[in-house]
This record gives sequence, structure tokens and C-alpha cells, in this order.
Amino acid sequence: MIEIEIDQGSGFCFGVVNAIKSAERELQKDGNLYCLGDLVHNSLEMERLKKLGLKTINHEGFSRLKDKTVLLRAHGEPPSTYNIAENRRIKIVDATCPVVLKLQRRIHDCYQEITGLNTQLVIYGKKGHAEVNGLVGQTKGTAIVIEKPEDLGRLDFSREIMLFSQTTKPLDGFWEIVGEIKVRMKDGVGFLYFDTICRQVANRLPKIKDFVSKHDWIYFVAGQKSSNGKMLFEECKKANPNITFISESSEITKPLPSGVRKVGVCGATSTPKWLMEEVASRIEKLNL
Repeated sequence: MIEIEIDQGSGFCFGVVNAIKSAERELQKDGNLYCLGDLVHNSLEMERLKKLGLKTINHEGFSRLKDKTVLLRAHGEPPSTYNIAENRRIKIVDATCPVVLKLQRRIHDCYQEITGLNTQLVIYGKKGHAEVNGLVGQTKGTAIVIEKPEDLGRLDFSREIMLFSQTTKPLDGFWEIVGEIKVRMKDGVGFLYFDTICRQVANRLPKIKDFVSKHDWIYFVAGQKSSNGKMLFEECKKANPNITFISESSEITKPLPSGVRKVGVCGATSTPKWLMEEVASRIEKLNL
């Protein structure tokens, strides 16, 4: 008999839950709502919201709207987006995650303080990521984005550095960057760094690795666009090589190998609980 367990720590973080609830509330009013970018990096959840009336647009489409209602997702947006909304009489439903919003304000205040000084404001994050674009926007595009140690050559270690992090980056990666910068800084030059990583996301990594290590086989459920999903999957694979990445239950087409008794289902911060439950049902049907 196969035992199937869904990881209770997987699924939407509170920022995404808040954004989806905000979208559902607005759609219940008149069924007409735009969202700037994918509300969540999961195609099945986006399809569900589309059926409720949500229309997804990009920044180009946003700049052409007028007198409409637009939801800003949990990742946050730069000040330029709010300026466009004001000029185009667009009503904003702001679902920016509170953790991201707090970081935006902190970076903005820091930028104001160092303007005119010889200080480099640096963000550890994924270049082009929606959250990072919003953070860089707080500095009028002047912040330097560092994604990996190889990018550090872009910094001047004879000038003061202030380092922040994208909220969803891994803690170990942040501390690796901090260590590398410390080694390269010229004597007497200031280096301030701030751990601004969301603990709900950061703490998920050790917990999910513990979960996968306790099962014979793992199905990891996430959307193909989810950077958080890709990162978690690679880390889970280190803890248990018997793991399969899927985006929907229909991708499971055959029974599990003989000898498998304990099966785990887990996923990314953008994976809905209903989808993991659907996967668990599919596993059960194929392994009766």
C-alpha cells in the first residue's frame, strides 16, 4: 500500500495569497480587472483566474490603458508605474507584498541619504526579475544588481558599498556574496550589508529538504516560469534524487516503480494547494 503525503509547508506564501484574494475581491465586483504581469507563476492558477475575468497585460499594454482598474502583484513595481497610472487615470489595486513594500521604502530612503556621496547601492538579486525592477526603480535606475560572485567585478571596492537582497533569494547565496565583498574591500572603506530576505521563503528550504528526505519518491509541482520552483527543485534533488518535476497532474502517466511505499508531493511558493491535492489523487489512482 502506497502512502501519499502533501507537504503542508509548500504552496503560496502569504504575499501571493493576499494578491489572489485581492484579485478575487475585485473580480466579484464587476468581473473586469487587469493584472500587470502574471499574478502568480503557475499557468493553471492563472487559467483559473482568467475564467473569473482577470486579464493579464505587460507594461506596454499598461501604458495604453485609460480609466481602468489594474492590480499590481506581490512582486511590486517601480515609481514609474504609479506615475503612468496617475497620468492615465488608472485605478491601482496594490497587492505588493508587505515585505517587498517595506524593502522598497528602505532602499528609497537609503538612496536619498547617499545621493551626492561616493557610495554604491547594490542589490543581490536576479536581474530583470519583477521584484528587482521595482527595487532598482527606487534608486532611479542607479542600483547595481549582483546575481552571483562572478558579477562582483562590476563593483569598485575602493568606494563604500551598501548591499541589500531581493526578498526571495537564498540565504547561503547572500552570505557568500557578503563574504566575497569583505575579502575584496580596500582597507578603511565602508561596507554595510542588510539581510532583507523573507524568512517565510528562506525557512522553507530546510523544511522542504527535510520533507523530501523522508520519502521514497517525490513529485515536485511548480510552473515552468517559477524561479523559486527551479531553485527549490534543485535543492530538493540534492536531498532525494528520486524526484520528478511536474507542472500538472496529467504529466504523471504510469505507476511508481516497485518498492516505492512513501510518496511525497511538494511545490514552490507559487504552487496552489488544490493542484498538489490533484496530483496526490492522480498518484493514488495510478497506484491502486
